[in-house]
Amino acid sequence: MFGVCEILRIFAEKSSLMRYGIVGTGAIGGFYGSKLAYSGQEVHFLSHSDYQFVKEHGIQVDSCDGSFHLDHVNVYQYAADMPKCDVVIVGLKTTNNHLLADLLPPLFLEHTVVVLIQNGIGVEADVQKMFPHVQLIAGLAFICSAKTEPGRVNHQCYGSINLANYSCQDESVFTAILNDFINGGIQAGSVPYDEARWKKAVWNMPFNGMTVALNTQTDLLLKNPATRQLIRDLMGEVVGAARHLGVTGLDEAFIDKMIEMTDEMTPYSPSMKLDYDFHRPMEIYYIYSRPIQIAREAGFPMPKLEMLEAELKFLQAVEQ
Repeated sequence: MFGVCEILRIFAEKSSLMRYGIVGTGAIGGFYGSKLAYSGQEVHFLSHSDYQFVKEHGIQVDSCDGSFHLDHVNVYQYAADMPKCDVVIVGLKTTNNHLLADLLPPLFLEHTVVVLIQNGIGVEADVQKMFPHVQLIAGLAFICSAKTEPGRVNHQCYGSINLANYSCQDESVFTAILNDFINGGIQAGSVPYDEARWKKAVWNMPFNGMTVALNTQTDLLLKNPATRQLIRDLMGEVVGAARHLGVTGLDEAFIDKMIEMTDEMTPYSPSMKLDYDFHRPMEIYYIYSRPIQIAREAGFPMPKLEMLEAELKFLQAVEQ
C-alpha cells in the first residue's frame, strides 16, 4: 500500500510528465491550451487557418484575468506531424467531429485521455463509438471567449471549467489533469457527468439559439421583460427534461443562478451567434436536436425548444 506522501508524489509525477495536444486552437482550445502552456506544461497545438501566423508570432491572449503572450508555440498544420500525447483536448465545434477519425489517431498512445470541451448532449457517446478503447473526459467550459483574428484570443469574462469523467479508467490520471488546469490558473472542478452536461445545456439551449433567431446579444434578451420570461421558460424545459431523466442538481434555484450570472456578464454573442454571423454551420444537432430527441423518447416534450430548433434549421438552410 502507498502512503499519502507516495500517492501525492505519483500524482505530481504524472502531472509534470503529461504532454498535451490541442485539436482546435480557437476561442476555447486556444484559451485553455495557452493557459496550460503559460504555466509550464508541454502543449502542442494543431491549427490550420492561422498556422503560419502562430508559428511566426505566437499566441496573444487578451484576458479579463490578465493578458499574456506565448512567444514560442509548438504549432502544427497537420495532426500527422504532431507528437503522440498523454492528453488530447478537443476544442473543435461539434460540426467538425467527423474529422476526428483522421485527426486523433496520430496523437494516441495506449493510455491517451481525450478531453472534449464541446457543447451539447450525447457528444461523448458518439466519440466513444468512434474510438471504443479511448478514455474520455467531458470538459464543460463557462467562459465568454472569442477568436476573430489570427493568433489572438479575446477572453471577456468568466473562464471556469468543470471536468466530468465519462470513461477515464484511472482516477489518478483524471485528478492529475484537473490539477494541471488548476495550476494553470484556471478555476476547475470535478462534477458528475450527466449533471454537468445538462447544467451546461440550461444556459446553452436558450441563449445560443435566441441570440441567432432574434439577432441580438445576451444582455438585451434579459433586459426585455418578454424575452427574459421566454429565456426562463426555455431553461425550465431543460431542467424539466433533465429531472425527468433522473439527473440531479438542477432546479429553479439553478435557473435563477444562470440568469443572475448572465445579468452580470459582459454583453456577449455566444458561439452559435458568431458561427451564424460568419456564415459557418451551427451546432444545432448536439445543442438542440439530440437532447430534444432524448427527452421526447423518455416522455418529456420540449415544445418551445422544438420551435427554436425549427427556426434555427430554417436559418441554417437559408444560409446554405
